Amino acid sequence: MQASHCKVLLRTTVPVFVFKVFPSPFILETQSAHESLKPQRVHFQSRNFHNVLRWQPGRACTSNGSIYFVQYKTYGQRQWKNKEDCWGILEFFCDLTNETSDIQEPYYGRVRTTSAGIHSGWTMTQRFTPWWETRIDPPVMNITQVNGSLLVILRAPDLPYRDQKGKNVSIEDYYELVYRVFIINNSLEKVSSGE
Repeated sequence: MQASHCKVLLRTTVPVFVFKVFPSPFILETQSAHESLKPQRVHFQSRNFHNVLRWQPGRACTSNGSIYFVQYKTYGQRQWKNKEDCWGILEFFCDLTNETSDIQEPYYGRVRTTSAGIHSGWTMTQRFTPWWETRIDPPVMNITQVNGSLLVILRAPDLPYRDQKGKNVSIEDYYELVYRVFIINNSLEKVSSGE
């Protein structure tokens, strides 16, 4: 009798489990709170080189319990610097005049908020160059009547900077300003009728 050799192929079915991972409601809630806390419309407002970072609270910031943190850097730098006077503040603005005093350099600012233990992400400004973006106020005008004439003295706005002697720096030290002065005579002459 010949022995037969049979190969028996055993097929076993191993259960394969497919897991779909869904974030927990807590994580989703935290992420949406994180995004809705982010400060909005972060921008520089510059007037006579007084450079102030301004923003609006995030969509979810309805309470007064939100505090803000400000950082800044010069274009090309990797590291952000904390603005110590604006670290943990309640206001929606931060004066960065001294930090942006090289008026031809471009800068960035950014803000984040913390509310009820939740930290928002940072919201960054567009690149800001004070030289191009500051708004220059009109001159201060002083008019004096002298011997039937008017003496008009114009003084350009002062900048927030001082020279080495401690004297205020004028905007005229940076720009060649041209002013046009118009004198309009609004007096009405009385016309007498020939009666």
